[in-house]
Amino acid sequence: MLVGLAMAEICSAHPTSGGPYFWAAMLSRKQDAALASWITGWFNLLGQVAVTTGISFACANFISTACTLGTSFEPTPATNIGLYSSFHPQCYLVLTDLVGTTRSGVYAAVLFTQGLTNTFGVTILHYLNNISVWWHALGTTSLVIAILAKAPKRQSASFVFRQFLDGTGVDGAVGWGERASHAYVVVIGILMAQYTLTGFDASAHMTEETHNAAMSGSIGIIMAIGVSAVLGWFLILGLLFSIQDLDGTLNSSTGQPVTQIFLDTVGERGAIVLMVIVIGAMYFCGTFSITSNSRMMYAFARDGGIPGHKFFAKVSPRWKSPVRTVWLACTLSFILGLPSLGSSVAFAAATSIATIGLYISYGIPIALRVIHRDTFVRGPFHLRSFSYPVAIGAVAWILFISIAFILPQINPVDSQTLNYAIVAVGVVVAYSVGFWLVSARKWFTGPIRQIEAEGMGIDVMDPGQAEKYEKTATQEKVSVVSQSGDSA
Repeated sequence: MLVGLAMAEICSAHPTSGGPYFWAAMLSRKQDAALASWITGWFNLLGQVAVTTGISFACANFISTACTLGTSFEPTPATNIGLYSSFHPQCYLVLTDLVGTTRSGVYAAVLFTQGLTNTFGVTILHYLNNISVWWHALGTTSLVIAILAKAPKRQSASFVFRQFLDGTGVDGAVGWGERASHAYVVVIGILMAQYTLTGFDASAHMTEETHNAAMSGSIGIIMAIGVSAVLGWFLILGLLFSIQDLDGTLNSSTGQPVTQIFLDTVGERGAIVLMVIVIGAMYFCGTFSITSNSRMMYAFARDGGIPGHKFFAKVSPRWKSPVRTVWLACTLSFILGLPSLGSSVAFAAATSIATIGLYISYGIPIALRVIHRDTFVRGPFHLRSFSYPVAIGAVAWILFISIAFILPQINPVDSQTLNYAIVAVGVVVAYSVGFWLVSARKWFTGPIRQIEAEGMGIDVMDPGQAEKYEKTATQEKVSVVSQSGDSA
C-alpha cells in the first residue's frame, strides 16, 4: 500500500499511458531524464510481460483441470491435438513436438482470445472492466459462502492461524525451514502475496483513455490494492477453513489443491461451477494485463525504446488500439511461459520476474520523487506531510523484495528447481545498461515528444491527432536541420 500511495501521488501529477516510464523522465534532472526513463521502461516491460505470463498460464492450468471434472478428458498432447492425427501422422508428430503439453496449447488459446479482445473489443473494455469488478466481488463472496456452508467439517482457527507448513523441500529433501530457518520460508513465501498485488499501474497506463485522469488513475491504483487485499484475505481464509484432508488436498490427483477443496466440499458439479468463477476471474485479469502491457509498449515504442519501434508505434485508426503491441505482448508472454513446460518451479520464477521487474520500475520514479522532492509539483491527489515518509518506506520495501525474490525457493537447488528470475533480471540489466552505453545514449531522448504533445493538448491515443503531431514535429526537425546547413 505504501508503494501504491507513492505511485498514486505521482500519477496524479503526471497522468499518462507511459506510467512509470514517463514519470522517471519527468522527475529526473534534464540531463538524467533519458537514462532514467530507459532503465525504467525496460524493467516495466519485463514485469508487464511476466505478469501476463503468470496470470494467463495459471488460467490455462485451471481450464485444463476443469475439463477433467465429470469427463474422461486427460490433459495430454494426444487429446490436445488428436484431430490432426487422423489428418496426417507426420503433422501430428510435428505439432506434438511444438505444443509439448495440453496446457501449452490451452495457454496459447487463452492468450490468443485475450489478444482478440484487446484488438477488436477495445470499445467494450470499459464495460468488461465493470463486469470484471462485479465478477470478482460477487464471485469471491459466493465461492467462499458455498464452500464454508457445504463443508462436511471446518478446520479450527488454530489450524488456520498457528500451524506452520514448510513445503520448500522436494524429493524427500528437508525444506528451507530446517536447512536455514522458518524466517527464510516466511520471506520467500511473501512472493505470492506480493505478486498478487502487482500490475496496479494498469490504472496509470489507461489514464489517457479515462475522464478526469489526474484523479481517476490515482484512485484506481489505491482501489486495486485495497480491494484485492480484502477479497484475497477473505478467499484464502475460506479455502483454509474448508480443507477436509490436508495430505489429500496437497497431493490432489487433479494437480490443483484448490480444485480438491471444491470437490471435497461441494461435489463435482459444484466444483465445476466454482472453477468457472475462478477461471473467469483469471481470464479477466489476463485480458486487462495485456491491455496495460500493450499501452506501456506503445508508449515506449513511440520514443524509440524497443527494437522495431517504427513498426510498433502505431495506433489502429479503426479500432483505436495499439494492435501491434497487443500481439507483441501476447507473443512475448507465450515465449516466457515456455520454460514452465520443463520445470516444476518455472511458474514461481515467472512470478518472481514479474514482481521484481514491475516493482523496480515503480521504485525508480518514487526514488527520484524523494531525491528531487523540492521540484515535485503535486497533482489533485497528494499525501501532504505523509508524502515523504511514505515514499521512503516504499523504496525500502522494494529494495527488500528485489533481493528476497531472487533467492532459491526450493531445496535442493538443481537445474529443475533453480529460481531463474536472477537470469531474466540480469539479462534486462545487462541489455539496458550495455545498449545504453554502446548506442542508446546517443539518440534516445525519452518521452520528450509525448510531453510536448500533451502540453499542446494533443491526445496521443487518438490516431488522427497523434499522426498530425508527428508530421508537424518531423517538419520542424527538417527545418532546423536545413537552417543549420545554410548557416554552415
